[in-house]
Amino acid sequence: MGEFFGLGELFGYFFRKKDSNRPKSLYLKMMHGINRFSIIVFLLALIYLILKRLI
Repeated sequence: MGEFFGLGELFGYFFRKKDSNRPKSLYLKMMHGINRFSIIVFLLALIYLILKRLI
């Protein structure tokens, strides 16, 4: 159950060091930006729904 709710990979996605061996592409940067935005929106919606149920 701890692995299911583990947030280590999520925080690693947001706070990892820049890798100089990765290819630098505008499309890749845009893709990662959209992914980060969607994760943030999903987490905000999840928090909203949980708070709505509790209140």
